[in-house]
Amino acid sequence: MQSFLLEFANLLLRWLHVIAAIAWIGESIYFVMLDNGLKKPKAAEDRDKGVFGEMWAVHGGGFYHNQKYATAPAKLPDDLHWSFWKSYTTWLSGFALFVLLYMANPSFYLVNPGSSWEWAANLSGTQANILALAFLLGGWVVYNEMCKRISPNMERDGLLSLAVAVLMVAVAYLSTQMFSGRAAFLLTGAVMATAMSANVFFWIIPGQRRMVAAMKAGETPNPLDGKRGKQRSVHNTYFTLPVVLLMISNHYSFAYNHDHAWVIMSLFIFAGALIRQFFVLMHSGKIQPAYPAVGTALIALAMWVAMPAGPCAPAADDDEGTSMEEVTTIIEQHCVQCHARSPSHASFSSAPAGVTYDSEDEIRRQKSQIQQVVESGYMPLGNMTNMTDEEREAIAAWRE
Repeated sequence: MQSFLLEFANLLLRWLHVIAAIAWIGESIYFVMLDNGLKKPKAAEDRDKGVFGEMWAVHGGGFYHNQKYATAPAKLPDDLHWSFWKSYTTWLSGFALFVLLYMANPSFYLVNPGSSWEWAANLSGTQANILALAFLLGGWVVYNEMCKRISPNMERDGLLSLAVAVLMVAVAYLSTQMFSGRAAFLLTGAVMATAMSANVFFWIIPGQRRMVAAMKAGETPNPLDGKRGKQRSVHNTYFTLPVVLLMISNHYSFAYNHDHAWVIMSLFIFAGALIRQFFVLMHSGKIQPAYPAVGTALIALAMWVAMPAGPCAPAADDDEGTSMEEVTTIIEQHCVQCHARSPSHASFSSAPAGVTYDSEDEIRRQKSQIQQVVESGYMPLGNMTNMTDEEREAIAAWRE
């Protein structure tokens, strides 16, 4: 019953997380499009009121007229719209999922027993949890300090962007050394997502509140508040596509179980940022196909890096290789605790991803998938059943 309740909570949290993320990202993309699509106002009275830009649009059978002020209008309405709860809900639900799925079974999901760093390979579950939390917090602290020190007044944002790019490569590398592959990809995405939500919480919304308070007091808002909010909002824009990719990466072991997983991850991060840049420029009327072209090239390079060196299973004559009986024995010893209609492992009330190995026919039908996840080291998760290299080689040499 406990495992069922955990899985049901997982389902509801995932649903909430996806709903909040869609709402947040959708609104963010809309406002970027709006900001970049503004034209100088044609009416003199609008210019006199301080209108910086405007955009006319048609959608859903209606016409819309959006205006942006250079600093602030003469008077604010009582029903001013704020955008922050979608961000907070996305982060809180994502963190709750991380606690439920990863921190509840850290030795299973977080620890990287194959790490070349001996101390990381020998972490206890509690130590891995503490390290994961420190990793998230440390990522935000370093990023935030870089923003404050490199470009405090937004005068060196180009240099700051380069520094953030280097930081993300470092985060990708460190995560793959300290945590299991799947957790490394997720935590790198979580570092970016934490920065995004923290940007809203610590910088964008407080700055906007100070601007509103100044206006209500009859004072001129500090333009730095608007500039700082814009700076962090721009960073959030370029984090968006890489974060979405990293959050869905747990389905693709060829990437995160690779010896150069951090390289693959970095290439995808830069590709996502370049593709996002294409859309940002497109909204301002500039079509720059070089950005998606380079992004596509980086994705192709990531595919080349991730590509296996040879076929999953070596060629074998009829009298060579591993028999079905031997394969079944290995799977019964290492896999059916989870992958069965009624799993015996306490963490699962049903087989993960619905994959079951209760019969030889089921095992035989999934031969290529079994060989791929076993040879890559993805399964068993965290190698909790201590599958040996010899047993992995036997699966790779399966002849039937």
